[in-house]
Amino acid sequence: MNAERRNSAQEPIRLSDHFSYGRLIRFTMPTIIMMIFTSIYGVVDGLFVSNVVGKTEFAALNFVFPFIMVLGGAGFMIGTGGTALVAQQLGRGDKEKANRYFSMMVTFTILLGVILTVIGIAVIRPVCVWLGATPEMMEGCVVYGRVTIAFTAAFMLQNVFQSFLAAAEKPKLGLFVTVAAGLTNAVLDAVFIAGFRWGLAGAALATGLGQVVGGVLPLIYFLRPNDSLLQLEKKPSLEIKPILKACGNGSSEMMSNIATSLVSMLYNFQLLKYIGEDGVSAYGVLMYVQFIFIAISIGYSIGAAPIVSYHYGAQDHTELKNLLRKSVTLALTVGVALTALAIAAAAPFAYVFVGFDESLFALTKHAFQLFAFSFLLAGFNIFCSGFFTALGNGAVSALISFLRVLVFQASSVIILPLFLDIDGIWWAITVSEVLAAIVSAVFLLAKRQRYHY
Repeated sequence: MNAERRNSAQEPIRLSDHFSYGRLIRFTMPTIIMMIFTSIYGVVDGLFVSNVVGKTEFAALNFVFPFIMVLGGAGFMIGTGGTALVAQQLGRGDKEKANRYFSMMVTFTILLGVILTVIGIAVIRPVCVWLGATPEMMEGCVVYGRVTIAFTAAFMLQNVFQSFLAAAEKPKLGLFVTVAAGLTNAVLDAVFIAGFRWGLAGAALATGLGQVVGGVLPLIYFLRPNDSLLQLEKKPSLEIKPILKACGNGSSEMMSNIATSLVSMLYNFQLLKYIGEDGVSAYGVLMYVQFIFIAISIGYSIGAAPIVSYHYGAQDHTELKNLLRKSVTLALTVGVALTALAIAAAAPFAYVFVGFDESLFALTKHAFQLFAFSFLLAGFNIFCSGFFTALGNGAVSALISFLRVLVFQASSVIILPLFLDIDGIWWAITVSEVLAAIVSAVFLLAKRQRYHY
């Protein structure tokens, strides 16, 4: 019996398998850990900048970071939308078309990354002025922004391959690449910031070189002969229809990324108005911890998406029902656990980043204890959006993301402080998740007959 279990645990998991809770967790775990390591980029930068460089520079990094994420977010769009397209072809048994679409998406990512790099470097200063950066923060914002934006193509490739490595049945390779990228970033942060004293420029350069590792290693792997389900063509073509379909299908992830960044800018604006620079710093800490916590849900969604797309392409409705039921159960269970952990660990998290300033520490600790309740339903909402992307319904997925972040959260962060003062800012995200969960549940019920789950 033990030998059977051991063999079962060691045998590779295929997209075509029936998935128990154990197989789901095993298949998605590398992607979850991969996303956690990806989220550590900004966290490591923040730790070094806040503790070595200074409070103003820390605020500058947090202020400009949302704009950088807007540019890199196109990689999530192409990755998630393209993966659904490719995995559905694999489910239909058309490997040739799957590889053609895969090659197309990677090529388009590189071209778009170069264009966005040029635009981003050109507009970074006026964007910071428009967003209301203080004179003390301005140069730090511009320096960190320009250096980081120079690596946009690599950042986008990394985001794209996070999805495609799961579809290629190589989530462990994705984990290895991301760990290598994360370690590169961490080591170079120590060298450039603590050693060479390059400040924000050093933090940005470390992040960029880490992204090069994360984006280029998978590119080399897929260009060479490999034993995965996918292979990059030597002479890829660009076809408008599949690219537009992938971008449309993945628009929810792009929408979510852009909306999150825009709302972060709005948070910074409100916090400068109500508290000042300390408010921006406190919100930065919340974002760093949120990146890690939410990475679990995003990683699961990315890892499970090709499975959903495969079985939808194969018209296996029984397995679709199974995947949905188990995924919702896991999302809600993890949400409760993360909320409890966040409340309990609010003080240690705050101390690591801003323990050097007593008043800022107290503000950050209080903020995080309120902010923590948002994790209850965040995973459910993220999965539901990703689920519809995997089914090829980018419109529903985008609408969930749009309402969740841009409408509900933006409205809450503007309206709630009028009644709850500063606490209204910290409660805003929880209110938005509750409203989004209602919308997600309505769409799940409304689309049951169409997709037969």
